[in-house]
Amino acid sequence: MFDLGTSFIASVERDPEALAIVDRDIRLTYRQWYARVSALVAAFDSAGLRAGDHLVTVLQNRWEAATLHWACQFAGIVITPINWRAKAEEVDFYLENSEARAIVYQDISVAAVGQSKRARRLCRITLDGSDGDALRFSDMVAANGHEAEPRVSSDAWSVMLYTSGTTSRPKGVPRRHRAERHAAIAHVAQNMYGSGERTLGVMPLYHTMGVRSLLSMSLIGGLFVCLPRYDTTRALALITREKISNLYLVPTLYHDLVHSDAFGATDVSSVRKLGFAGAPMSDGLLRKLNEAFRPDMFVNHYGSSEIYTFTIDQKAEAKPGSAGRSGINQWVRVAKLNATIPTEIAEVGEEGEIIALASSDEAFEGYWRRPESTAKALRDGWYFTGDTGFVDKDGDLFVTGRVDDMIVTGGENVSPVEIESCLSLHPAVLEVAVVGLPDERWGKIVAAFIKRGALVDATELNQFCQDSGLANFKRPRRFVFVEDVPKSPVGKLLRRQLVAGDYTEERGLPAKQS
Repeated sequence: MFDLGTSFIASVERDPEALAIVDRDIRLTYRQWYARVSALVAAFDSAGLRAGDHLVTVLQNRWEAATLHWACQFAGIVITPINWRAKAEEVDFYLENSEARAIVYQDISVAAVGQSKRARRLCRITLDGSDGDALRFSDMVAANGHEAEPRVSSDAWSVMLYTSGTTSRPKGVPRRHRAERHAAIAHVAQNMYGSGERTLGVMPLYHTMGVRSLLSMSLIGGLFVCLPRYDTTRALALITREKISNLYLVPTLYHDLVHSDAFGATDVSSVRKLGFAGAPMSDGLLRKLNEAFRPDMFVNHYGSSEIYTFTIDQKAEAKPGSAGRSGINQWVRVAKLNATIPTEIAEVGEEGEIIALASSDEAFEGYWRRPESTAKALRDGWYFTGDTGFVDKDGDLFVTGRVDDMIVTGGENVSPVEIESCLSLHPAVLEVAVVGLPDERWGKIVAAFIKRGALVDATELNQFCQDSGLANFKRPRRFVFVEDVPKSPVGKLLRRQLVAGDYTEERGLPAKQS
């Protein structure tokens, strides 16, 4: 099995003059990009970084971030990308947990890295300007050097993504070169990508969707067009200018595209293949996208950081809500809720926990330094996803939610526990429960149900969350003030009652913020 460095060299040999990456004025062919990657590998050596080291990146989707990803594959360094919106204390956690030797950051993340206690003791690389004794990325890629050669095998670690679990504490998901390449090959096959495809590189490279877009384009001599931060106007302009042929986005971004005032006046005829993942898509949005693009392929991809593909539906518009059937590298079942072994299979139409075969070519092998989480997730050769769903009479899977009540909003996982902990610190909040409520644009919005002990309104609570350092995408978009927060006899929050509307609002007082 190829390691990813060898895979990239093979791509350069096949399509040396094909355009590989575009980022504003930067336009590099595969041959030119390989030279930049090679220079960066040599710079890693000079900085004392070695195979097996973790390099944390706090970056948006810039050409530098993509170049770092490939250079790490050649050098055997485990690239460990995190959300560019991370706060200083979160940066400290990731650096400590991953045992990182270096960190790369840019203008938008410089403050958080600067306030990080651990970052000061590491090799620091900055993309923008100067920052004390930090290395400058521009200097690192400017030198001419020998063409890089792969230094590790396909069994080496390639990347470690972080995913949230049943608590707000993130879990590292290390993945080997071979698993990453198998996942990229599957992505090409399941989306029926052809030679020279062009994709919009907007899904973040700390997310499995972003990584898959990057790797899959290299396999087919394709083009990765960087969009550092999602902006609808900019996205539409790039689709037209670069003749984007496929889109792979979360439903929220599709919603913003087709509801933009500029969409009707934009030529999107080059886009022939649509793919989505990260969250369910509403029936209305499915229909609108199908009518607007008339795509040759409309793929619903259901997967995770741990095992890239669970199921695929290549005709998403034909059966709204269906996640389809097992991907080409996978076998999926639905176990009974609270099943302890994978042979306890749910009946047709019965909601249970979705499980996937852990021997998949795309699978991870366990969480980083989290044996208890690994033991819970990997049982008797199967990965227990924590998602709930059912199989219909046709054999198609429908995903209904998460066992652990995680909220997926705009493709991001949000832990209710973290938000509840924040709001509970406000002196006027007696009790709080947070759930995800359906929303056409976001998939789910974060909603906080609050029993008050004193007068407080949504505006004040929103400001409190902001002042507490809660990231924007985690802050509630709706506040509901209730007489009581529903609980079971043993005091467990009954979130499903809130989702179902089974509660009593306080009367005559501010109720919500949209």
